[in-house]
Amino acid sequence: MSTPTLKPSVELDELGKFFTIAARRIDAGQTAPEMFSAAIDSAWHTLLADPAAHHTFALQHAGRTLDHVEMNGHGPIAWVAAYEEAYGPLPEIWFTNADGTVNTEALTQYRESGTVTAEWDCGPKPGPGDGDDLTPAASYL
Repeated sequence: MSTPTLKPSVELDELGKFFTIAARRIDAGQTAPEMFSAAIDSAWHTLLADPAAHHTFALQHAGRTLDHVEMNGHGPIAWVAAYEEAYGPLPEIWFTNADGTVNTEALTQYRESGTVTAEWDCGPKPGPGDGDDLTPAASYL
């Protein structure tokens, strides 16, 4: 089995920002951020195919290993304000499906209201040995 080649991309840039926000939320005792973008999650899955690259990427952006875990839900995305404070408005890629189709309705709602309401099925969790015993398990349900 060959390891995928990881090329710089908007998706990986945004995944790095997401990991940084995740680490900040986890360190503050908040719930892990919801991964609502299929395009960015697809890049995460590609990265997961190379465990060494994933580990290095997570250390670079979150300062720790982050596991990809199921956490289904629907509702307001809690971490948008933290992202905007650090990086500015969410770019279009956050509203893009894995096939490249932009959800223009969700993007317009965000641009008009500043809020994101979405479905998600996964998110980050600290990996083994990364102090996950200090983060309440309920944060990932």
